[in-house]
Amino acid sequence: MEIVHQLSQVQVLNQFWLLLFFIVPMVIISRMVVAGSRFSPILIIVIFGLLLGFLLVEVNIATPGLPEFPLVDFMARTTIIALIVSFFVGGQELRKILGNKEMEVKDIVVPMNEEVVLGTGRTHFIFILRSFFLLIGIEGFMRMFLQPGSLDTVAGFYPLIAFIGLIASVILVDNKAQVGNKHIYIRKGLLETALIIIVLFISFAIAQAVQPIIALPQIFFAMMISAAIGAIFYNWTFGPTVRALLFAGIPVVLAANFMVGGSRIGDAFAIEGMNAVLFYGFFGQLFWMFGGIALVMFIAKTAHTRNLAPGMAGSLSHSGLTGACTAGDFGKVAAQRAPIMINIPFFGHIFVFSVLAISAEQGSLWFIPTAIIVTIGVVLTALALKNLRNANGEDRKEVKALMQFSFGWQICAVFGGLALLSMSSMSFEYGAMAQTSAISHFGLFAAIQGEMFGVESSLLIPFIFSMPFLVHPVVFFMFGKAMENNGEMPKLPVYIMAIIGLIGISFAIFAL
Repeated sequence: MEIVHQLSQVQVLNQFWLLLFFIVPMVIISRMVVAGSRFSPILIIVIFGLLLGFLLVEVNIATPGLPEFPLVDFMARTTIIALIVSFFVGGQELRKILGNKEMEVKDIVVPMNEEVVLGTGRTHFIFILRSFFLLIGIEGFMRMFLQPGSLDTVAGFYPLIAFIGLIASVILVDNKAQVGNKHIYIRKGLLETALIIIVLFISFAIAQAVQPIIALPQIFFAMMISAAIGAIFYNWTFGPTVRALLFAGIPVVLAANFMVGGSRIGDAFAIEGMNAVLFYGFFGQLFWMFGGIALVMFIAKTAHTRNLAPGMAGSLSHSGLTGACTAGDFGKVAAQRAPIMINIPFFGHIFVFSVLAISAEQGSLWFIPTAIIVTIGVVLTALALKNLRNANGEDRKEVKALMQFSFGWQICAVFGGLALLSMSSMSFEYGAMAQTSAISHFGLFAAIQGEMFGVESSLLIPFIFSMPFLVHPVVFFMFGKAMENNGEMPKLPVYIMAIIGLIGISFAIFAL
């Protein structure tokens, strides 16, 4: 314990390498476990991260929240950085779809697929490392300017963390990948990193400026700005920064969050009212995910992952499916469609975050706007299912129908869920956390993590968010079975799980 105490107090470099050896092996091992199968490595990251965080506390190496390892929480709070890249790519794809632009852009890189570790090629291994250093370097740089007087135990080391992270990320470019023009490729990476930092600064400044009027979170403005940049530069070929964060940014962020969440397993159950939150979050995963899939299969008459995976990733802003789609786990078509679907419902977040901000200030759900928004969501979802059924496999029609579905079902899930939870005995803050975890909603997670609902919610959300990920073995198993069946999702198990989810959330709302 004395050694751990010394490490956690002053030896920030040792903390840095500890974090590296916590996170990167977790991501690589997860890819190794699923190598040769159609299953997503996110599934293993869930289990591994929760277990590691729980064990660190159980063997008295750490306490809940892992304050002895401050850089783990530091990394866990880089969610917004990983999302900015998804928004940028989504903006590009959206412009191509809506503007009838050329869909195929000539790539300048051919990855080196020689495996360094089973399941991970050389270039992808570099992407994982680069993502790690990018996330921690950019976060350190931001905190250095925005939180210079922070009481954080590593606050004095922000400049050093930023320097190590950013310099290492510049160096980490696979020299064996086939690159058309290496100098342009490296400069693209530097420019992309700089733009991410600029977006973070601008979005933070806007959020602070409007806070006296309405407490919209930084993630909302970051989404709008990065999507707009993507739409303007729709033909931008990715440099190493965007490639790395698109491939491994979300898995790295989730690995850190699950460690923090796992460390809180032991004591969170003692908090009054937490059982109902966790119960709703757990069964909400089944209901909102498989209920949405069931609607698409039953009404739209399509059960292929090219539609289901990006459609559900977008409609729920679902962090696990988003990471799996963008990493290519569900095929090339799903990977291309996912960034579009992730972006579309975020335009609806104008309503989501404004209504939630006002609701948070008054301590209860703003009901009349919520009822109107849910009605709009139901109409949009019905229209989307009709259009998807009539698409007949045509790519452009399917994409446009999925865009409508992503927007409509997102509104139904977020506001419909909050309306249901308002009937329970949960406080509004707990209800918001429960709904965030019930749909694994990355945007709401980032907003709560940014203290939209106060400090207590910010501290609890990694645990609340991570626990329903225990359902993800079922989610990813079903998508894995679909990929093994030429992309066709089994129907009967989906219907059964949707019904189980409905029974579960009903019990959480009315009986607990």
